[in-house]
Amino acid sequence: MRRRKPEKLIRWRIVAAVAIPIFEFFGRYRMRGLDHIPKRGAFVIAPNHVTNFDPLTTAYLVWRGGRVPRFLAKASVFRVPLLGALLRYTGQIPVERSGGGPDPLAAAGRLIDEELAVIVYPEGTLTRDPDEWPMRGKTGAVRLALQYGIPLIPMAHWGVQKILPRYGGTLRFFPRSDVEMLVGPPLDLTPWAGRTDAAALAAATTALMDAIAVLLGELRGQTPPAERWDPVAHGQSEYGRFEPPTR
Repeated sequence: MRRRKPEKLIRWRIVAAVAIPIFEFFGRYRMRGLDHIPKRGAFVIAPNHVTNFDPLTTAYLVWRGGRVPRFLAKASVFRVPLLGALLRYTGQIPVERSGGGPDPLAAAGRLIDEELAVIVYPEGTLTRDPDEWPMRGKTGAVRLALQYGIPLIPMAHWGVQKILPRYGGTLRFFPRSDVEMLVGPPLDLTPWAGRTDAAALAAATTALMDAIAVLLGELRGQTPPAERWDPVAHGQSEYGRFEPPTR
């Protein structure tokens, strides 16, 4: 396997030196389970997705765990001035939701060859669950792990929505929010090893989302729903902004 290039690590150190003090200004972050992050080799980490502030939280956790974080990010974000330049500078991977452009998993495969951490939000967008539990997942994270035979690490966080609410446009500076993060052990993928058929991917993805929900339940001190929220079954679009249902 190819090792990550020194200049890429230097870029991340520059970004981290500037960004982390700003990030820590917003909240008090408690991280548990960092020992589950592999010290060497490629892996996929799969978090829950509640707010647009989540990627900073996950990147912070992975960096504190001693690894270089990389994302599969919406291609449209790369067209935002300054932000797009920063994403390209740090080697993030654009994803075309319309189906156009190169296969994002193939691009992720190149990063796996460099033995990096690839962050994939299996829900694909902010959760539609009205109580902000993880919803039904997509198969990309599982497919990467099975295809390349690398660990798939579930992760959950809670409290980030106090900094930036789901689809909220205003960051909350004061008071500083408490954010809890919990990394679980690698998901046991042996029942689906060597398989990439639709049935195997669906079953493994269900297992992944259940594992994330259990971690989130521990952080929230609650029991997660028995089944994951299905946007299609509730007449919701799976992409774009939406209005949470009232109860």
